[in-house]
Amino acid sequence: MYLNHVQLIGFLGKDPEKRQVRGNGANFTVLSVATQQSWKDSNEEWQSKTEWHRVVAFNRLGESIADSLHKGDHVLVDGLLVSSKYERESGKSKKAKATKVAIFWSVRANSVRRLSRAEAEVPTAAPSTEAGAESGDAPY
Repeated sequence: MYLNHVQLIGFLGKDPEKRQVRGNGANFTVLSVATQQSWKDSNEEWQSKTEWHRVVAFNRLGESIADSLHKGDHVLVDGLLVSSKYERESGKSKKAKATKVAIFWSVRANSVRRLSRAEAEVPTAAPSTEAGAESGDAPY
């Protein structure tokens, strides 16, 4: 059995963009979702890194989020990871047309939900151990 499942919680970096597939004219919407990771370095100073994710939504889902979401919205994206190949001609050589192939990854959304700020808060308390669990046992 195989699994390809992605969940992202982040913020929209810009308004959703409506587009059309060149070959068949299908409508889709592209989202730019930012996630951030924070950690303490060896000097006990906080560091952070922002990752940008390309999210694509097709059909009614794409239309719905294009009309209802905006830059800065906090979202939960559920989908799968897909790769795409993009070919373009290199303009460096006049004699032979060289082709550059680039592969990039995106998330194909199955659902996108706007979150409220209250849902963005992470609980600060550690989960309590269940009754009967010994001190060396994991709480899960």
